[in-house]
Amino acid sequence: MNHDSETAPADEAVMLEKVQVGVSSCLLGEEVRFDGGHKRDAYLTGTLASYFDFVPFCPEAAVGLGIPRQPIRLVRRGVSVRAVGVKTPELDPTDQLAAYAETTTGQLSHISGYIFKKASPSCGMERVKVYNEKGMPEQNGVGIYAGVLMQRLPLLPVEEEGRLGDAVLRENFIERVFVYHRWQQMMRDGLTASGLVDFHSDHKYLILAHDQEAYRQLGRLVADAGKGDLERLAADYATLLMQTLKRPATTRQHVNVLQHLLGYLKKHLDTLDREELLETIEQYRQGLLPLIVPITLIRHHFRRNPDPYVLRQYYLSPHPKELMLRNRI
Repeated sequence: MNHDSETAPADEAVMLEKVQVGVSSCLLGEEVRFDGGHKRDAYLTGTLASYFDFVPFCPEAAVGLGIPRQPIRLVRRGVSVRAVGVKTPELDPTDQLAAYAETTTGQLSHISGYIFKKASPSCGMERVKVYNEKGMPEQNGVGIYAGVLMQRLPLLPVEEEGRLGDAVLRENFIERVFVYHRWQQMMRDGLTASGLVDFHSDHKYLILAHDQEAYRQLGRLVADAGKGDLERLAADYATLLMQTLKRPATTRQHVNVLQHLLGYLKKHLDTLDREELLETIEQYRQGLLPLIVPITLIRHHFRRNPDPYVLRQYYLSPHPKELMLRNRI
């Protein structure tokens, strides 16, 4: 990855193509729900559709349950959980839904993320109602289709549309989608030791903002690139990377990275500029300013005092600025 020293990586790649993301069909307004309706999500179809090329799936319709259809729910039967008809418990498409998920995973190599419909007995990612033997609901289930998909594709960033209303979770998910998309591109271009080293170098501060120990572990993995089985090393790296990024960065961790970046500017800033930057970081720490403010100020100073290593960091621009994700965290 060769980056122009005058621009940050996310600025140079002005979305020449949209990132492909899987999604529950009803969230795009497709009338595939059990009642023949939809659950169109304005944020997905409006804001995110400008950057994501959504690939819709409706497992219940795909396995032939019909539109409209009898609703299904999750029911615990002994040690297993089954998806059965609400009115007709004999209706049990559990195995068909799981089989469809198995088939679908083989078709998702181009997908960089997935957004599920919350609470769905087929697509819910978490806290789906599971009815016990007494007919009482417990919110501890996972949709049949979603569960298989997440198990088979553990690196894939996934989220529910309801959780995207949380600013921190929204920024975290979209950040992961773009990181995973870049990882997929690197792998498609052909894995090399130098390519893996470059990828890690470009994402160092992004990783540091999530977990310092994982940052060190990933660095040690990359240090061994070229010494053994590169494909196995890359698989270990990707697993730890995506697990690390799944944990949202905290304010304290962002402050740590901002202070690291400030260190590169010490020789270039006069006293007033340095005090202004320190005060801005402190106001962010106190919750008085959103993250975008110190980031913008740091980017301003690096444009005036370019540092090739810092300007290649995706931490400075992990996703399109038009999404304004760091304006709210």
